[in-house]
Amino acid sequence: MELLEKNEQVQTELLRHFENKIEKGDSIEPRDKMPDGYRKHLIRQMSQHAHSEVIGMQPEGNWITRAPSLRAKQILLAKIQDEGGHGLYLYSAAETLGISRDEMISQLHSGKAKYSNIFNYPALTWADIGAIGWLVDGAAIVNQVSLQRTSYGPYSRAMVRICKEESFHQRQGYEIMAKMMSGTDAQKEMAQDAMNRWWWPSLMMFGPHDSESPHTGDAVKWKIKRHSNDELRAKFIDKTVQQAEVIGLTIPDKDLKWNDATGHYDHGAIDWNEFYKVISGSGPCNHQRMEHHKRVHAEGAWVREAAEAYRAKQEKQLLHS
Repeated sequence: MELLEKNEQVQTELLRHFENKIEKGDSIEPRDKMPDGYRKHLIRQMSQHAHSEVIGMQPEGNWITRAPSLRAKQILLAKIQDEGGHGLYLYSAAETLGISRDEMISQLHSGKAKYSNIFNYPALTWADIGAIGWLVDGAAIVNQVSLQRTSYGPYSRAMVRICKEESFHQRQGYEIMAKMMSGTDAQKEMAQDAMNRWWWPSLMMFGPHDSESPHTGDAVKWKIKRHSNDELRAKFIDKTVQQAEVIGLTIPDKDLKWNDATGHYDHGAIDWNEFYKVISGSGPCNHQRMEHHKRVHAEGAWVREAAEAYRAKQEKQLLHS
């Protein structure tokens, strides 16, 4: 009984130390003691973030050979390479919490782990690549800038470089849309069509309203998130409306209007039934995206096995040197 009480006192003291660090704004590092809930929340969020970066390469990869110029191909290739790197940073950061990359991939393939709803929509035209860069990566930047100050050190540091590269992606997408809006009537129509199809899914990227988001409370308490879903969504809308006006695109929301009292735009109702349908596996491209990832992952097994064999060989040589 005495031993049990002593153990409880130790756990209480460790929790108090953790909470003090969070309160002061200090980073939590991999070797620091942390509550299981904090660790599990980070693994869920970081693995989902990593999966989203990797799955997000698919709709753009389909357009490499169809990009309208050599310059456009080069830029798109660089962007896709960046996204693969972002996945690598995030998987590596998540591994510091005691989960292996194999386990994270297994959770993705089994459906236990999710990725962003946005990547289950098709990229039908070149304008869609512009919309993905401008709207999807633009929404990601709004969310990820605040993650540079997230409480978990490895995640925070990974986000610094990711945000720099995401800003390039957003400019690439906006340039595509701006060029199309200064082109022919057919190009303008194509750009507006892409805007109409990607606007609402982009707003859904921030997650449900705060009152309906099951993870927001803990995330804010632990300073994993610095802003709520609705705050981030409002920031995205405010800046994107102005960008759309500059190039002549119309936001597909008849209820959109400026609110002097709040200092933000009011927007129409988001179709959350669609959001939950997509994340549950019934989106336009859910099956296609996952089957592609599974196939490519299996085809790349020999590379991972060769790398592991080489690592073991190097360790063996070091032991005998």
